[in-house]
Amino acid sequence: MGFRRGVRSRTSLLVGGMAAAVALGACGGGDVSAAPVVTWYINPDNGGQAELAQVCTEAAGGAYSIVTAILPSDADAQREQLIRRLAAEDDSVDLMSVDPVFIPEFAEANFLAPVPEELREQVTEGIVQPAVDTATYQDELVAVPFWANTQLLWYRTSVIEEAGLDPESGATWQQLIDAAEQTDTTVAVQARRYEGYAVLINALVAGAGGTIIDNPQDDREKLEYGLDSEAGREASQILVDLVDSGVGGPALSSSDETAALSLFQGETGGFMLNWPFVWRASIDAVTAGNLDQAVVDDIGWAVYPATSDGGEPAPPLGGIHLAVGAFTPEADQAFEAAACIASPENQLAYFLSSGNPAAATEVYDDPAVQEQYPMADVILESLEQAVPRVQSPYYADVSSALQRVFSPPENVDPEQTPQQATDLIRDVLAGQALL
Repeated sequence: MGFRRGVRSRTSLLVGGMAAAVALGACGGGDVSAAPVVTWYINPDNGGQAELAQVCTEAAGGAYSIVTAILPSDADAQREQLIRRLAAEDDSVDLMSVDPVFIPEFAEANFLAPVPEELREQVTEGIVQPAVDTATYQDELVAVPFWANTQLLWYRTSVIEEAGLDPESGATWQQLIDAAEQTDTTVAVQARRYEGYAVLINALVAGAGGTIIDNPQDDREKLEYGLDSEAGREASQILVDLVDSGVGGPALSSSDETAALSLFQGETGGFMLNWPFVWRASIDAVTAGNLDQAVVDDIGWAVYPATSDGGEPAPPLGGIHLAVGAFTPEADQAFEAAACIASPENQLAYFLSSGNPAAATEVYDDPAVQEQYPMADVILESLEQAVPRVQSPYYADVSSALQRVFSPPENVDPEQTPQQATDLIRDVLAGQALL
């Protein structure tokens, strides 16, 4: 599909969240029919972003209205659609919900409008630092942190009591593997060939004190690679141990977030590394009659494990940032909308309605959050020490190369795989290999 700059074909994009007429009629004052329209491209959710669009349209008092356009469900497909539009200088891309890993790529291509100086303090004050860091490229804030995500260590309390393990005092991957072997249970992770596996690899390397690329925002010919190192070999050994011990489960190489949750909820469930959505999903499963309440009562949580003795936990970082397209004539209104959407009160409402954790620290003190998410303090602790994936304009290629070389986990060799992955990344970025 082609797009011409200056042509704003919006009506066909409005699906799911709000119809244009609803958005334009939602405001309580002013001639909203003449107000600028901010089109917000959103990742699919349970309708929470569309609700915030209506809330902020009403709060604008006629200055602008917000309509939503839903992107594909897959993060890579979201990136592709947005890049195609922005590369064509499509000026209908006013506001976008963007995965933090794609911010450097968009910013390097000059697809993003920098956050105005007068808004920077407002949209970063009280925000967990890793979220601010990933919204920044080359020392310039280019996106507004909206919500932040992280993985926790989830465990069955009955299993850790049997194993004599105390994850809340800190645990290593080897301790989890040993405990699972001792109790004939499993350690559920994501190791299918997709982005979730790249998340796991990055967390293992970072948890051993290493990096995949040391200077990810430099020019590609200046990049320094850190995967072929002791940290990379320690990370690879964890994957080997998950396979050799059998605690990764019978379908490790095809496991994603949902499969990991199913394994954890099953008879062999012991430990799981996964995002906070699993808590609400488990409660909903009980309500639907698909899971015994005793399973939920047996769930505990702690910060992500360290890769090695003496290492520091490096929980994965995810979430969504709000970015304004570089070609929109509605940039001022789009930034006002972003500031409204990402306000602490709206982050709170979105956390409670969607289960997606807030980037604003004050949200975690709210009594409703504490009641609905008894692990809220651990989520915040994890977010504050979370380590992002490679913050590079070339991240898509880096991730694809990692997934190819490390897949399936049964074939990982600690002495060879880190070097092979490094060589492929280097060759791809030099234009000497294809993915």
